[in-house]
Amino acid sequence: MSDNLQTPRFALPMLSVAQAQKETTHNEALVLIDALLHAAVVDGPLATPPEDPAEGDCWIVDEAAIGEWSGEAGRLALWTAGGWRFVAPSPGMRVRRISDGATLLFNGSEWTVPAAIANPEGGATIDLEARAAIDALLALMVAHGIMIAG
Repeated sequence: MSDNLQTPRFALPMLSVAQAQKETTHNEALVLIDALLHAAVVDGPLATPPEDPAEGDCWIVDEAAIGEWSGEAGRLALWTAGGWRFVAPSPGMRVRRISDGATLLFNGSEWTVPAAIANPEGGATIDLEARAAIDALLALMVAHGIMIAG
């Protein structure tokens, strides 16, 4: 694109007035939206690109990335029909890691796995009903992806 119009958060390409071949810009934006909407990564952070990626699969690039991922640390690497696409995450972005089910959070500088909340234990007075209710609530939070199992 001649005037390089992009969205502010993820730098998705925008159409410009009187632009030729608008479908190219539009299709590129759709590919990126497809990767970022309810984002899931196969695994990562990884330093080495996978040998046989499937179209649409995504990974988090490690700080020590090599090969085609060199210089893309912390970004999301998306495999498309046209090759690798890299997207810089925004602070607060979350992705689900398919390899282990963990939800990762980008804190503005790195991807982190939030600490697990432990089930209640100990205390002088034990209330079994309260503990059962808390255990059920924690299980629901894990099932909804709000937290990871402790």
